[in-house]
Amino acid sequence: MSRLFLLPGSVRRDPAIGQWMKQHADERGAIARRWFEAMRNCGAEVREILHDGHPTACVGAAAFGYVNLFKEHVNVGFFCGADLPDPQRLLEGTGRLMRHVKLRPGQDVDATALTRLISAAHADMRRRVAAEA
Repeated sequence: MSRLFLLPGSVRRDPAIGQWMKQHADERGAIARRWFEAMRNCGAEVREILHDGHPTACVGAAAFGYVNLFKEHVNVGFFCGADLPDPQRLLEGTGRLMRHVKLRPGQDVDATALTRLISAAHADMRRRVAAEA
């Protein structure tokens, strides 16, 4: 059984995400921009789409990460996060597949650990996509 969540409309740079970023110019938006940019920078095959109202990063059409804003925090989420190595225990959630990191304005985050999670999610999705080919 495939564990890929496919978003066939993903593109290299989605103008809707640019609009989303402009609409969220506060501190939470800055957090979301920083970490979504980290997802964008994972590789040339990264595509993106505004899915369910939030920026989503894909390997080709296979979603691997997203950012989403809430009243008090930002989620940096991973579609197959339950399978990611997380030695710093940043990930939250109890779903079968998805996990997220909750970031709050004014609170420090282990940026190195979160960057590693993003890279691991991207690499994991690349392996999954290759295995499905």
